[in-house]
Amino acid sequence: MQTQIQIKLTPSEAADSNDLLKAISQITGQPKEAIKGYHIHKKSIDARSRQQIWVNLSIRVFINEPPANRFIEPLHFPVLTPSSKEVIIIGAGPAGLFAALECIQLGIRPIVVERGKDVRSRRRDLAKLNKEGFVNPESNYCFGEGGAGTYSDGKLYTRSNKRGSIDKILRLFYQFGAEETILYEAHPHIGTNKLPHIITAMREQIEASGGKVLFEKKLVDFIIEKDQIKEIITSDGDRIKANAVILATGHSARDIFTLLFEKNISIEAKPFALGVRVEHPQAIIDAIQYHCLLRDPNLPPASYSLVEQVSERGVFSFCMCPGGIIAPAATAPGEIVVNGWSPSKRDNPYANSGMVVQIDIPTAAQFLKNNKTSLPDHHPLLLLAFQQQVEQASFALGGGLQVAPAARLVDFCTNQLSSSLPDASYLPGLMAAPLQEALPNFVHKTLQEGFKVFGKKMKGYYTNDAIVVATESRTSSPVRIPREADTLHHPQIKNLYPCGEGAGYAGGIVSAAMDGQKLAQQIALGYGISIPNSL
Repeated sequence: MQTQIQIKLTPSEAADSNDLLKAISQITGQPKEAIKGYHIHKKSIDARSRQQIWVNLSIRVFINEPPANRFIEPLHFPVLTPSSKEVIIIGAGPAGLFAALECIQLGIRPIVVERGKDVRSRRRDLAKLNKEGFVNPESNYCFGEGGAGTYSDGKLYTRSNKRGSIDKILRLFYQFGAEETILYEAHPHIGTNKLPHIITAMREQIEASGGKVLFEKKLVDFIIEKDQIKEIITSDGDRIKANAVILATGHSARDIFTLLFEKNISIEAKPFALGVRVEHPQAIIDAIQYHCLLRDPNLPPASYSLVEQVSERGVFSFCMCPGGIIAPAATAPGEIVVNGWSPSKRDNPYANSGMVVQIDIPTAAQFLKNNKTSLPDHHPLLLLAFQQQVEQASFALGGGLQVAPAARLVDFCTNQLSSSLPDASYLPGLMAAPLQEALPNFVHKTLQEGFKVFGKKMKGYYTNDAIVVATESRTSSPVRIPREADTLHHPQIKNLYPCGEGAGYAGGIVSAAMDGQKLAQQIALGYGISIPNSL
């Protein structure tokens, strides 16, 4: 017999298998000997009470019968032949990889073209970036196998549950090596230390199924005839014939946006968010969120989510990383971009989060005019130019290479130059600087007021023990590539399928992966392939 139960336990009880089994026995009314196994289906933490933190569990219990496998069998990937129908996928990030896996399941052979390097080679370039401040424009935290997703923490939480099957995305991550916990935790997380192995396993599956993954192949041009892409051209001069092209190049491929503009392919400026990274000692965030001086070792490092309206402009936390690290995410020399990530155990002594302000087209246009950058208000690359100008200003304010400008939190909010900076996780180094000289005035002032409000919401958050680092600017794409499903715009190119974050249709690993799957299915239907119910 199987039964579904709900249990509320203390953190120590939930972490102890004997205590959990005892609780299951009490709720089901069955002796421990009759309980042959269980699957946790959902797990969440309730820390609202100051007296007691609870762990809520939804569990399927197997009584007097052996526990079934969570999945009867892994998802199947057939082996395709060179005669199979093909699709070219530009970019090996989450959108591109999951599009490729979906294509294989539909009997379509994917050819993945990636400008960056494989995971192993990419790691050496990241080490050079962190230690020497050297930015390789083709191999960095944004470009390379797995895209930005490989080194962006592996957060798998999304609200985009209408875009596709979240369960299938999680199941695939699990099948390729992620921990089972991602299948049931309220905010699933893999960890940057484990993601590279999972991404490699996905690529090996694509290749074992007859697909191709080509590294250090940068798209530089299209051959277009009669409103269709006939060939793509890569930086090494190769020309690859194209029947269908999924463009999954991510939010930082500025050269691709420029190429589309030059080819007169429909693109438009898209509002995004820009600001800073704020880093606290993790112990401060734990004390605030768990109402304690010392975090229970059975609880994960605490996180937070904050949002506020300041003078009718939104300011909010983004990509919060408990037990994490601030990383240099620039994709070209002469710019400072910071991002955050956490290892699987989230056991670093700091907690960091993006704290960003919503950027709209009129305000960005005025900022560029004030800085003598002449672009029409309706120009599709206007917000990209705004983003780039702020990143370059941050570089000019920093200490050279990838040394980032920074300030203590209260100093930042009171326009004081910090006389010293606390220890921090950012490896290239920090330099005390007046961040208002790099950030647009409206961003700077909105952040100042936002931090003060957040300090009232979270007592202890507003402190000079925290540090603010500029600039967090790659929250999402500043460009949108409309596609045929959009009722207002119709791209001129019939066989081009803009996809994922770079096209403005996703905002994270899971939503990008689902978008890739959706476009793979759309291409299959165009090829006359029916979509099985199992997909």
